[in-house]
Amino acid sequence: MPAFPREGKMGLVMATAAKTVYSHVTKDPEVCGGKACIDGTRIRVMDIVSLKRQGYSPERMLEAYPSLNLAQVYAALSYSYEHPEEIEASFEQDRAWEADHERAKAEYLSRKTTR
Repeated sequence: MPAFPREGKMGLVMATAAKTVYSHVTKDPEVCGGKACIDGTRIRVMDIVSLKRQGYSPERMLEAYPSLNLAQVYAALSYSYEHPEEIEASFEQDRAWEADHERAKAEYLSRKTTR
């Protein structure tokens, strides 16, 4: 009898595993919101792309993320070139989240100072 799915206190439980979508790149709904990450890490492909946009070479990226190897960095860059719309959507989601967070923070602080 398979162990999953099973009924538990929280209802139906399904096993979720990271899905390898590209060499060294996985997507897991439980890790970084399901965004493309370097396998076995929480380092998102968009984090590598961000460094590239700042002028970092792949070798210099290893200084920022010493747990990675060059193959993982190049795989992340390659993935980003093959999925530019997905990566841009990830950047846009982050910008939107940050704007919402700043707006909520400003509202909170303005309420706190008017008391």
